[in-house]
Formats: sequence, structure tokens, C-alpha cells
Amino acid sequence: MKITIIAAFMAVTALLSGCSGTTNSTETSMPVETSATDNSIVESEAIAEESTSEEVEIFSDAEEVADPEPVAEKWTVSQENALGSAESYLAYSSFSREGLIKQLEFEGYSNQDSTWAVDMVNADWKEQAAKSAQSYLDYSSFSRSGLIDQLEFEGYTRAQAEYGVDQVGL
Repeated sequence: MKITIIAAFMAVTALLSGCSGTTNSTETSMPVETSATDNSIVESEAIAEESTSEEVEIFSDAEEVADPEPVAEKWTVSQENALGSAESYLAYSSFSREGLIKQLEFEGYSNQDSTWAVDMVNADWKEQAAKSAQSYLDYSSFSRSGLIDQLEFEGYTRAQAEYGVDQVGL
């Protein structure tokens, strides 16, 4: 009976150590010898059983309360590729939303995949307009109205174009 109790105690100790995230190597690797009476051994078993059932209850409650893991979105290969292309373009150049959709369509992506990808990149189109405005001024001279017109031609909205021009000081 002592061997069974020692084995049960070691199993409970290992279980409790595993639940707390810490391992105490002396508790799990050294055999426990007891010279206590059968009553104290029975009490130890009862305490261990209570602890174990409480741990299991707490764990099962946590599972019920926890939010389910988010389901991964299902994207088509074409959507993933269009998204990769959109991110790549924005990494080295500035585009309007409309201009980036047109560029992706020129590459052969459908309008639906192109639009989806451009919306997924969550670009700040006003900042893109400011980068485009600066890029134009780096190689040519523009009046304020001329640069706004050019940005609108590129597909920026009037508000985005004006923001971009304001950012470069015109």
C-alpha cells in the first residue's frame, strides 16, 4: 500500500508541478518515504485528490470561458499574390488607391482581386499623395494648382491631393 501511495503522491506532485508551469526536480525525482500512520497517509491522499480535482475544474472552466481561436481567413492564391504585389509596389513607390488597382490589373489580376488587395494593405492615401507630390517636385517644377491637378490625374481624390501639396509646402 505504501508503494501505491508513494506512486500516487508522485503523480499528483508531477501533475501539480506541470499545471503551475514550474518543475521542481527534487519533488518529482526523489521518492517520498513516510513513517506516518495510515491515517495521515489517507489524509494526504484526500488533500491530493481535492487539489487535483480543483485544478481540473479550474482548467475546464478556463476552457469554457476562453474565446475560441480566430478562424484563419481563406484567401485565394490570386488574392495572396495580388496582396504581395500591392505591398511590394508601396514599399518602393507611391500610388493612389485607384492607381494601384489599375497597376495590379495591368499585371493581370482581376479587378476583384486587385481591389481586395489594395484595401487589405491599409495604406494612408494622404501620405501616399504627399510622397507622390514630393517625387514630382524632385524632378520638375509645379504650381500649386498644377501639382494638385497632376495628383488628381494619378487617381488621388481632391482632398488627398491638397493634403499632399500642403505637405511639400505649396
